[in-house]
Amino acid sequence: MGLTITEKILLKHSKNREISPGDLIFVKLDFILANDITAPLAIKEFKKIGAKRVFDPEKIALIPDHSTPNKDIKSAQQVKEVRDFAREQEIKYFYDGGKVGIEHVLLPEEGLVLPGDCIIGADSHTCTYGALGAFSTGVGSTDLAYAMTFGEIWLKVPESIKFIYYGRLPKWVGGKDLILFTIGKIGVDGARYKAMEFTGEVIRRLPMADRFTMCNMAIEAGAKNGIIEPDEITLEYVTNRAKRNFEVLDSDKDANYSEIYEWDVSNLEPMVAFPHLPSNVYPISEVTNKNITLDQVYIGSCTNGRLEDLRIAAKILKGHKVNPNLRLIITPATPLIYMSALREGLIEIFLSAGAIITPPSCGPCLGGHLGVLAEGERALSTTNRNFVGRMGHPKSEVYLSNPAVAAASAILGKISAPWEVEVKE
Repeated sequence: MGLTITEKILLKHSKNREISPGDLIFVKLDFILANDITAPLAIKEFKKIGAKRVFDPEKIALIPDHSTPNKDIKSAQQVKEVRDFAREQEIKYFYDGGKVGIEHVLLPEEGLVLPGDCIIGADSHTCTYGALGAFSTGVGSTDLAYAMTFGEIWLKVPESIKFIYYGRLPKWVGGKDLILFTIGKIGVDGARYKAMEFTGEVIRRLPMADRFTMCNMAIEAGAKNGIIEPDEITLEYVTNRAKRNFEVLDSDKDANYSEIYEWDVSNLEPMVAFPHLPSNVYPISEVTNKNITLDQVYIGSCTNGRLEDLRIAAKILKGHKVNPNLRLIITPATPLIYMSALREGLIEIFLSAGAIITPPSCGPCLGGHLGVLAEGERALSTTNRNFVGRMGHPKSEVYLSNPAVAAASAILGKISAPWEVEVKE
């Protein structure tokens, strides 16, 4: 019996001669990351166990992206703890000040996470890097402390589920809609502790930005990781970025999957997730007649804050104004994306429309800062989660969509389809 790409990566990084789903194994790690929320806890545990030096200061990234620029004294203290530790341990990839970007967009952009890698991060959306053909998963801060010390971690080999998508995606439909559709079909626990392997002709044509979005949200189905086999599109993305050598792996034709799902998505519509689960999804045609008015629209995050997402939003917003009954907040995910958006004139389009532009930050996504919702407020967001209180008050509501739907909704003041707005080329 052959192996899936996930199993091949884990086998390569273990001392085992063979592995099967359910096996508990130790794996050597290529890269480790944490942010300003999770790193301080890991640093505390690192010191508690008596560790003196990290296993490799060039295989760790510390990225204070959740509450920076510091929103209060507590967040400032957290970042200081991370900064002091990074200096003490001579961590090569510590991002501070104007270098800070949203971790799951920044690290691929910097060429630090690569095909064939085994990666952990103290953040649940570490599964994003599966878009490059890597095994990547989130862990707790205690596990991260151990990994920083020894450069390895134990885990259970997950079973794999294969998702095959056929057809051609319609206009205004992308990776966000594919993953919302998928989660809607299998539920938020439908892939619990399993690898979600995305494949098929639709995936092979999908740009990297959309692949990142899909793997990013694998955790919203309970998955251990999301993954896509590397191809020409992957290699075009990583070749000029890679900071080290990498190995491309793929699944064997006779690999075993616990389940296989196949869908023709030629008629897929933009999808909207209603409160309070990413699985509570509806096609946009079933939403527009509900007159769901909004107080806030957010375009950004590790899910949809890439340059491609901003281009889509700008295409719709050009020549229009943000509805006076709501606020539109836009977050370029990294400094490079911000600069590129500025050079392309996207920032001017956003400002002319009446949007608020924030520095790269996770803040609005988790209700931390730069866009916290008040009681009774309703937001449409391009982020990955819409749990109770996710973006602010427990009695606020969060809907999820792609950037095109978000931009159109910001203009019309209610959840709307992109084709309801005149697009000025």
